[in-house]
Amino acid sequence: MKPEKIAINHDNYHAEHIGKTKDGSQFFLTTPFEPAYPNKEGCEYIALFLFDADGNLTNSKIDAMGPRGSYDDDERREKYLSRLNELGEVQFQRIEVKPFSVKHNGTDIGLIVREPEDDDEVWAVELLPGNYMAFFEPWDSGEYDT
Repeated sequence: MKPEKIAINHDNYHAEHIGKTKDGSQFFLTTPFEPAYPNKEGCEYIALFLFDADGNLTNSKIDAMGPRGSYDDDERREKYLSRLNELGEVQFQRIEVKPFSVKHNGTDIGLIVREPEDDDEVWAVELLPGNYMAFFEPWDSGEYDT
């Protein structure tokens, strides 16, 4: 069944920087990426997604860092931490949000629903680009595959 909302449990891996802000908004700070291919450079991103209490996306801030190896790692870390710090006081915890997609420089970025193409497949929500987090039923489990 198509997901209305998905839960993401806080962990020390891909869901390290998720939770709630002091005003009750939910947030997800993550690092999507477009892999490099022979005819495509790829791109690394820093993405901060903000949601209301009902899980609706209210804002997204996406920084394109460029192809892997083309930027300074300290600069990337500084940009990432500045996005985290701009949230102010936060509680790292489970969030429940609705799937979404935003366009950034022609790339779809977000928690994007993948509809089954045949009877052998199941509904999924994938963190794209990069597909480094994938969610499956039950949608409220809070767990993901990498």
